[in-house]
Amino acid sequence: RASSSSSSSSVGLRRRSTLASLGAALLVFARSSDAATYGTRARASVGDGMNEYPGTAIERTANGRARAASLSEETLSGDWDATVRPKLLWAAGLKDLTNVPPGKGNTGHCFNDFNHVDATTMILEHADNKNQGRVAGMAYDNPLGEGIRAARDDTMGEGGSWCTCILGSAQEPPADVAHVQFQSRVAWKLVWVPGAGGDDFSRFVLVDDAGVELATGVPSGNVPTKRERRANYQTVAGGRYATAADARSS
Repeated sequence: RASSSSSSSSVGLRRRSTLASLGAALLVFARSSDAATYGTRARASVGDGMNEYPGTAIERTANGRARAASLSEETLSGDWDATVRPKLLWAAGLKDLTNVPPGKGNTGHCFNDFNHVDATTMILEHADNKNQGRVAGMAYDNPLGEGIRAARDDTMGEGGSWCTCILGSAQEPPADVAHVQFQSRVAWKLVWVPGAGGDDFSRFVLVDDAGVELATGVPSGNVPTKRERRANYQTVAGGRYATAADARSS
């Protein structure tokens, strides 16, 4: 009897282990399938805005949204420097460059303050566009072309990427650097969430150009200061890009 019981227990353990492995595999497949499906939908929705935003790199924008949608809450709740910010750079189509000067492709500031949180994916023909004073609060020219070309991850498709400024995002239509200077939709924006108490800001959401949530997380470690996170939300409050953060705060 003891031998029979031990054998049954061993079979049971193997069966549970097999089911757990199968469940994990199915979860990975489901997330990859969801991301692929989102990528297909994203290409169609991005293409719809070509007349209004001719600077949009359609394939790159769709791929950026699909990459963002593939990021699990568990991943985005990891250590900010070791896991989360590198994944955000990947989803934006940017290299992690800190050993070059600002303006030459340095991405050390990307997603590390309240402002540089837009994953803007533009055609290279528009990468040298100047601001010319059109976006309030920005440098008059705001030349970014050299940095865009140096930092672009070419595995995400044609065009370039940059972590452009969120200033002006609460307006309708958006009056930020992506939409005005580069005449481009964003792949996604990072918005910090006030939370039920209104001043938590421990969670962030990634939202697409329409303000639809793609992913979320509660990172740990060396995250931007609370002052920066609060200012980030306040910059989009009342606009389309605050909708998902507001929904998670209710």
